[in-house]
Amino acid sequence: MDNPGKSNNAKEQPVSELLTQLSQQTSRLVRDELRLAQAELTEKGRHAGRGAGLFGAAGFLAFLAAAALIATVILALSLLLPAWLSALIVSLGLFIAAGVAALIGKKEVKQIGPPTPEATVENVKRDIDEIKEHRHP
Repeated sequence: MDNPGKSNNAKEQPVSELLTQLSQQTSRLVRDELRLAQAELTEKGRHAGRGAGLFGAAGFLAFLAAAALIATVILALSLLLPAWLSALIVSLGLFIAAGVAALIGKKEVKQIGPPTPEATVENVKRDIDEIKEHRHP
């Protein structure tokens, strides 16, 4: 049922009611933009976590490679060619694996981009332009 005191036409609404609506809509808009910024920063945090994890894996693999290299030296002293050569091959394989993990980790960290929530900033700019456009007759 229609309320006779209220009209859907903005020209017939009192300025105080229009200002109240503007305030409510602005508050809702700000809350929505903050939720979007939070979601965007959460996604960037996930990429940072993956990159850091892969850097940690690269460090662990480099540690294993160093241990294998030490074993190579020990084997080279105790046995002649075949044992130390195989240990050296394992060491080189671990160093290659560490390099690959480091490169993948670097790629993940680069995907983060700047720390600003870009989609939210773009939405806010669009909202401001829309308000400016409708503010002037």
